[in-house]
Formats: sequence, structure tokens, C-alpha cells
Amino acid sequence: MIKTVSSPLALAALLASVATGAAAQDAAECGTIRTFDPGWTDITATNAVATVVLDALGYDLDIKTLAVPVGYEAMKGDQIDAFLGNWMPAQQAFIDDLTKAEKVQVLGTNLTGAKFTLAVPKATADLGIRSFADLQAHAEELDRTIYGIEPGAPANQNIQRMIDAGDFGLKDWKVVESSEQGMLAQVQRADRAGDPVVFLAWAPHPMNTQIDITYLEGGDAYFGPDFGGAEVRTIARPDWVAQCPSAAKAFGQLVFDVEMENELMGPLLEGDDPQDAAREWLAAHPERLAPWLDGVTTVDGEPGLAAVQAALED
Repeated sequence: MIKTVSSPLALAALLASVATGAAAQDAAECGTIRTFDPGWTDITATNAVATVVLDALGYDLDIKTLAVPVGYEAMKGDQIDAFLGNWMPAQQAFIDDLTKAEKVQVLGTNLTGAKFTLAVPKATADLGIRSFADLQAHAEELDRTIYGIEPGAPANQNIQRMIDAGDFGLKDWKVVESSEQGMLAQVQRADRAGDPVVFLAWAPHPMNTQIDITYLEGGDAYFGPDFGGAEVRTIARPDWVAQCPSAAKAFGQLVFDVEMENELMGPLLEGDDPQDAAREWLAAHPERLAPWLDGVTTVDGEPGLAAVQAALED
């Protein structure tokens, strides 16, 4: 849902832009953009790209490490300005809450072609586990356990709802909550040991090249069709968009793709600094900058594209 903002601040910004024939410059307090990272490698990667680009424009990206529910509550409480990681439809309940409070505006979709559902390594799939309906028949081998991500994540809640409802015969199963890296380490240990394992998997993520993954069919009621087919949106507080239209434009025009994020996340999982990896990727793909920076200026009103290109050459 795209919320149209018609506040006096937004109107003033629009009138200023029309009067000068150029993008309106933001107030000084707009120089810092507050966002968050739930500890997901994909969001760490996209935040790193945003940091490199916005730094060249003269902005400071203040990234707080917050679990998803906490991050959305912080946005509701005016402590977060914008977020690059609104996975939909998995996070619909949070968006509904923010919409009711008039605390969210969709700036755009920054990723399509994502997916997010339960999966198993190939060796587990070869036991005949290829759908949600196959899990209960292998309950003993799987230790009635599904490995999820960090506590409070909507995906974990979906799994728990499925267990509580007894769907697919999973009434006595459990969800093990962990960090993304902790979950993947457990999956890889089990797979190396030849132990069956079922876990939350998603794309984009290098796990898709590190593990021979089979995404499970039949989870549409909990994760949506097409193996939890998803889009990732950029959202912001309407008051911030009205007050800081130039910053919102710069942040909202960042658009990624699955291949790009897979490439960006690989070095991060090997321990590289996120901003160094992002800077290296952008230097190697300068063609990506023009659409992102169309009509975008620096905080001083200078052409944004030239500023970012110059920063990458340093």
C-alpha cells in the first residue's frame, strides 16, 4: 500500500521544488538517516551499498542492529527513518500495524524474485522429503525439529502457527531459533554428518550455492505461492519523507536483484568488511548507478551521480 502524504511539510517541499526548478534541499537534521539490520546477510549487503552511495552524497547512514519486531516498533516510535528489508508478504502483520498508526510509506520495491520457505539439503530430499506433507513420515530422523532464524522473526512465527494448528501432522514438533549464521552452521554440520535436517531457506543468499538445496512444496498457506515467492520493499516514516524529500528520494531509488545480492553476500560470509565489498562491487558495475541517482543531488545540491562516481574513483 502506497500512502500519499499531504502534510504541510510535504506541500512546502513540493512548492519549493517547483519554484526553483530543482530538487528541494533537506534540512540539516536530514543528514543522518536512521535504519536497522536484523542481522541478515542480505540486508547487511544492501545497507552497505546504501552506505557507500549515501556517504558520497553527504549523508550518514546510522544502522542499528535490531530484531525485526523491535525495528518496526522503533519506526513506529519515530526512532527509525527508513528500512530496506520489508520482506512481503512475510512481514504483512508489521506493515498492517504501522499503517494503522500512520507510520509507514512505501518508497518502492527494491528486490523481486526472492523466495523464503522451508527447505532441506539434497541428501535429506533423497529420503523422499520434498514437501511439507512428507515431514511427519520422517519425524524421528528429523528429530521433530525445524531450524529457524532469530527470535521474533515472522517466518518462525509462521512455523509455530503451523505446529500449533497441527498442520501436516507436526503437532509435537519444535522450532529452534538462532541467528542466520548459527542456523546455517547447524544445517551444514548435519548435512556433513549425513543427518537429515529441515530449515528456513531463502534467496537471494549464497547458501543456494554452498548447499544443494531442495525447497519444499506445499507451504503456500504459511509462506505464499512459488516457494514463498516474495518481494522486498523500501519503507519509511511519512513524517521523515515529508521533512527529508531529497534523502528519501536517494534512499528509495536503490534497487537490487538476486544475482547482485548473491555476489555481494559471498564476501561478507567470508569475513570481508561490508562497505569494502560494496565499494568493490559498485566500482566493477558503474552502470548500476545512473538509474539509482536519476534526479538525486548531494546534500549541497550538486549532481549526485558525479559525486558518487568521484567517490568510487578515490
